[in-house]
Amino acid sequence: MTRPGSTQDPSVAAQNATTDTDTLDWRIATLNQIRKLIQKADPGVVEELKWRKPSNGMRGVPVWSRAGIICTGETYKDKVKLTFAKGASLQDPGRLFNASLDGNTRRAIDIQERKSVDAGLFQALVREAVALNLEPSKATAKRARQPVPR
Repeated sequence: MTRPGSTQDPSVAAQNATTDTDTLDWRIATLNQIRKLIQKADPGVVEELKWRKPSNGMRGVPVWSRAGIICTGETYKDKVKLTFAKGASLQDPGRLFNASLDGNTRRAIDIQERKSVDAGLFQALVREAVALNLEPSKATAKRARQPVPR
């Protein structure tokens, strides 16, 4: 099923794989590589562009999700920031998380120019984030255990 705004939607794929010479630089190349790794890790992940604003050239922020947000990819002058929505709940044996480490929910990976992430470790992190999103929430599980009033 193709959702509007997903990577399967040709208009979004064209927007994401920009060829504008002002923006086709190492940050876009890094996001394109991350995009490929995420799709390899779980082909069921959907990518959408959200939060279009002047500070991101009205391009928006890629948001990858499956049963909830997995991560977002933002470009800054000196880095690409991948923020995992439930990163604090994920194991990170490869110590990929290197930013936003003091929060209770999110964790981020900052990728500087000429740097990269380990593909295998990153894909394992994405698969773990998807598995966490697919788990029933505690509230849902609690409601399921409660008897239905008659």
